[in-house]
Amino acid sequence: MAGNSQRRGAVRGSKKGPSVGTGGKNRRSLEGKGPTPKATERPYHPAAKQAAKAAHRAATSNRAPAGGGPNRQPRGRTGGKKQAETEWIAGRNSIVEALRSDLPITGIYVASRIESDDRVKEILKAAGDRSIPLLEASRADLDRFTEGAVHQGVAATVPPYEYLHPEDLLDRAAAVGHPPLLVALDGVTDPRNLGAVVRSVAAFGGHGVVVPERRAAGMTASAWKTSAGAAARIPVARATNLTRALQEYQQAGLFVVGLDAGGDVELPDLRLADGPIVVVVGAEGAGLSRLVRETCDQVVSIPMAGRFESLNAGVAAGIALYEVARHR
Repeated sequence: MAGNSQRRGAVRGSKKGPSVGTGGKNRRSLEGKGPTPKATERPYHPAAKQAAKAAHRAATSNRAPAGGGPNRQPRGRTGGKKQAETEWIAGRNSIVEALRSDLPITGIYVASRIESDDRVKEILKAAGDRSIPLLEASRADLDRFTEGAVHQGVAATVPPYEYLHPEDLLDRAAAVGHPPLLVALDGVTDPRNLGAVVRSVAAFGGHGVVVPERRAAGMTASAWKTSAGAAARIPVARATNLTRALQEYQQAGLFVVGLDAGGDVELPDLRLADGPIVVVVGAEGAGLSRLVRETCDQVVSIPMAGRFESLNAGVAAGIALYEVARHR
């Protein structure tokens, strides 16, 4: 005990003696591990897990599906985009019409113990003839799939539409040796109007439709159905900037003709119809936007008996395409 007392006293009284510590043996443990990593860089952190899921969703949503057809995006193009999610069609009549219109249905969900009628029998037969998968689902699942729509015990899935680049429409016209005949829609937000325009383009020998990427109708199930099968033959291209796309068409030798109630000439007096042409149709009421109107080589109007009457985009495009086809 005396030895211990002397040792403690010596340590207390010494001003320059050795200090109590590790003696340098654990120096590395005192140096630290550097700056704290970001939350997204720590594998088990919730922020890192969310970032990984978001990256996975982005990679899978941008993956092009296998298959061909008129709507397959050529390699090397950057303008084609597709919708992010699969669409649902709800109701017996809607699915029967979609099947009759050759809508590319990828699956049909039927409620268990469904009451069969002529429409259900037609749906089941068409599914068997076209090798469309038939899946059984509860009514609660169908309510969830269709977001509460009136499905009558049956719903169908439609894949996201794959758009072409605006330049691809010129390639399609060149492949058949005809002067390009295109329709561009400016501010048209009703998908049924888009489907009607696609149907008119097919009827009068057109080569495609161009729609803006934002604030415009897309090729939804409703548009497919309204096109009455024409969407399987007539491609739709999506432009990031419609004005720029029209200017590029002009540089390629096409005339840009806009339809507007206050046009410079009336449609029967159009003199550019027999050449390569883009017919631009605006929204009902709003008409052409300012920049698109200024880009047009000519603005024409459709003569009507009523002074204050207006036509929706589908009807206006059909009339204009008929007149162009007549001149050709």
